[in-house]
Amino acid sequence: MDDSDRPKSPVEDTYAEAFEGIFCRLIVTADDERTVRAAAEDATATPSVVVGRVEGGVERYLNKKETPDCRDGAVVQFWAEEKPQKLFAKSLEKFEKELSYRIRQDILVKPFTAVFDGLQKAEGKVDMMERVGHCGDGFEYVEKRFGKKVIVVPLMVSDFVIERQLGYAHGVTGANFWIMCETKHSVMKAGDKALEAIHRVTGVVTPFDVCSAGSKPETHYPLIGPTTNHLYCPSLKHKLGEESKVPDGVNYIPEIVINGVSMDAVKKAMKAGIEAARTIEGVVAISAGNYGGKLGKYKISLRELFK
Repeated sequence: MDDSDRPKSPVEDTYAEAFEGIFCRLIVTADDERTVRAAAEDATATPSVVVGRVEGGVERYLNKKETPDCRDGAVVQFWAEEKPQKLFAKSLEKFEKELSYRIRQDILVKPFTAVFDGLQKAEGKVDMMERVGHCGDGFEYVEKRFGKKVIVVPLMVSDFVIERQLGYAHGVTGANFWIMCETKHSVMKAGDKALEAIHRVTGVVTPFDVCSAGSKPETHYPLIGPTTNHLYCPSLKHKLGEESKVPDGVNYIPEIVINGVSMDAVKKAMKAGIEAARTIEGVVAISAGNYGGKLGKYKISLRELFK
């Protein structure tokens, strides 16, 4: 039987808990596709919001007609956890600092790269001169290129170009769904199909892609931060006995986390990913991770996605 002909796996009556975050949306370009992919993937490779840093993802790749400088490109997003309003200035300052590390250490160092603002409706701007432009050690300069005000940073291999003002806005972070799987094969096949469907939706990223390590806020080791969600670890089912929350027949529970520029984009991506995953043989059910509604600003009902 073809996967598309299989009865769809059930969606549990539960919700994903999501958070408000601040993000920027950048366009990275280079002379060739290989360099663009290396810069985009390196810069977004370490999801770190849960430990107070930034995380990112590749939204999509661009052709030469879609970029400001008519070169190969990618749209990438970077995200930070939102703090209470009275602490927003500190949150933004930390976000700018962490963002600069990703740009300096993963993009600027790749030959012939450039960075442009890709956010159409920004709520504010951050100036890249202090933390990125000054990599030129005082020899950097500002000029207009491609209709944009950019910083030109002299480097040993040509120059690095970055738009001086990068926009930021508020969005939804940490939305998720779980794929309850019977086999290893179903983990990877359902995960791949879900990601393929999700990335057809504009404005979303999957920081972990197919994630094997769903976590919980409670921990015996606070220096680490969030640790394994032991109640949902299939390998602990017999050890935990009745305390385990792993359903019968489930041997693996991969998680897909989604960040998006709006709640509408996140919900569309969740629905698309779930629809794709629940047709795969070996997928027992679809569920989601939450913290009892105690932490996240948003609750996204899985079943309501399909009404």
